[in-house]
Amino acid sequence: MARRRNRSGDPLVEFVAAVSVLMAIVIFLATESLPAAIVTFGLIVGLAIALRLHLNYRYDQKLMRSGIHDIDKMDGRQFELYLGLLFKALGYKTEVTRFTGDFGADLVIEKDGVRTVVQAKCYSKNVGIEAVQQIYAAKAHYGATNAMVITNRGFTEAAEELAKSNGVILIGREKLIDMMLTMNPAQKPDTGVVMTENEMTDKTCPRCGNKLVLRKGPKGEFLGCSSFPKCRFTMKTSSKIDASFSTRVQ
Repeated sequence: MARRRNRSGDPLVEFVAAVSVLMAIVIFLATESLPAAIVTFGLIVGLAIALRLHLNYRYDQKLMRSGIHDIDKMDGRQFELYLGLLFKALGYKTEVTRFTGDFGADLVIEKDGVRTVVQAKCYSKNVGIEAVQQIYAAKAHYGATNAMVITNRGFTEAAEELAKSNGVILIGREKLIDMMLTMNPAQKPDTGVVMTENEMTDKTCPRCGNKLVLRKGPKGEFLGCSSFPKCRFTMKTSSKIDASFSTRVQ
């Protein structure tokens, strides 16, 4: 079931609209001047617009500092590997599981004796109930205390309800941004993410010299150039390469 859209408007806009109308009425009653009331209304609305623009600008700067837009461009495996280094930077012992046959857990993290299984979802839409079901089942298999789903987006209402009743931790876009900024608070806008899968392999593209990254296509895994689509070089990979990717972040 998809999340129902919140039909309520911007709280700031609604508050300012109410205050503007109230102040305009007060000014009109006090001065019996319609122009004065209109000017008062306009000034308050103008200040509200300026405040909203300022808040939007600060939020956009936060997004750029975090590198979340680069995360949005990652494929699933890149996102898993990125989270492996993210949790490692936050003090966790981290294991990225193999690409296939992972029993529902993409990462296994541990800190202060507490073991947590994580499912990573790099999506263009909200994550549904299936992710919560899978990671909850994986908790027993890996002998974990906690289960967590992390996404660069949000969660459906059904996923949130099931997670709440089963004690599954949900990390959505805003919490992920905060985690990224905690790891690298000094990152400047437009510098990209702190780590991508490009840094996880020593192989380089023979055509352009850029790093090769692990990808998955209809015919299985392969290595492709990190500068795609500018360079479309690919080569076959093997389970040994995938294993090295999985253990490098530990």
